[in-house]
Amino acid sequence: MTENPSVPGPRRDMAMHNGWWATGWEHVLPRQGMPLTMLISTAGRYGFTGTPDDLLREVFDGHWKLLGGDLDAPLTFAWPDGEWDHTEAPEGREAFEANHREEFAAVLTTAGFPVPTTVRELSELYLTWGLAHREETPDGPRWSMPEVLPLPEELLPLDAELAGRIGSVRRSMRADPLVGRLVTHLTDDLGGPREVLTSLDRLAAATGQDADDVRLALTELVESGDALVWRGQERADPERLEAHRRFRLVMDWDHYHEARTEPDVEAGV
Repeated sequence: MTENPSVPGPRRDMAMHNGWWATGWEHVLPRQGMPLTMLISTAGRYGFTGTPDDLLREVFDGHWKLLGGDLDAPLTFAWPDGEWDHTEAPEGREAFEANHREEFAAVLTTAGFPVPTTVRELSELYLTWGLAHREETPDGPRWSMPEVLPLPEELLPLDAELAGRIGSVRRSMRADPLVGRLVTHLTDDLGGPREVLTSLDRLAAATGQDADDVRLALTELVESGDALVWRGQERADPERLEAHRRFRLVMDWDHYHEARTEPDVEAGV
């Protein structure tokens, strides 16, 4: 294997495929899917030649806590460290792990794929699914990821609940930048009023978007509990608003800022 002076040092310059979050794979795969994707993305970005084990040794001296250790680490669905959130998952860590492991195995078995038990076996499934490519070269294998990732539902029979959750994530990701532009207008241009009388056309002109973009942003704000839309004395559905009709947009700024404040996560080496 040739030397790769451009390989990043520990916890620096790790790459992540731009399409990972939008595809929804993180809701389907064990938790190591995300760091495995980072590892392969990093190999592809820097043109690294060698096995994923080689890259793991170069970057993390062979052990990455986020991955669970090395590529032979067992796949898990719950983080092993930290306090358990009984509000979000009241069944407890062991039941959560068992339920998700059983569901994952059932989906893969139904689709005719082997059920991986280690990160290494999951990386082989990445190749089968087209989530990753491996090219054999004189200096060793070169791993990379396609520009456009296949979607989980294209390969696996997702149930209605999971498919709906992934769809909701995708809609939110598309709406997030549109919400940002709308909120910037409300705060920077209008001073952050609790209530404003406006229309889709007016907001579109003020934010440099079209009316459908504003409609999507308003829908996201309403569904997130950050705003209400009123026509007269009745609540209005943003999706049914006519572009020229005026409405009252009532913002709950406390809820908006509280919902978008997330604690820092320590990845660990």
